Amino acid sequence: MCEGMSRTAIAVPLGLLGFLLYVGAAVALADHVLALHWVVQALYFVLAGIAWAWPAQRLVYWAARREPPRRA
Repeated sequence: MCEGMSRTAIAVPLGLLGFLLYVGAAVALADHVLALHWVVQALYFVLAGIAWAWPAQRLVYWAARREPPRRA
């Protein structure tokens, strides 16, 4: 990796690009979900609304050079 570039300088554009791609995929898939039962729709939108947080958390911990907390 480049010695002169900080992890934060890499994580910010990477995180923004990843989030934009995720939103695009979630919206495209939502078009297909809208034809399904309301329970399936609700589950999809709840999961799609929070699923981005796990990779974002890993990216933030990587940028901060820390390990994510482990569950007991």
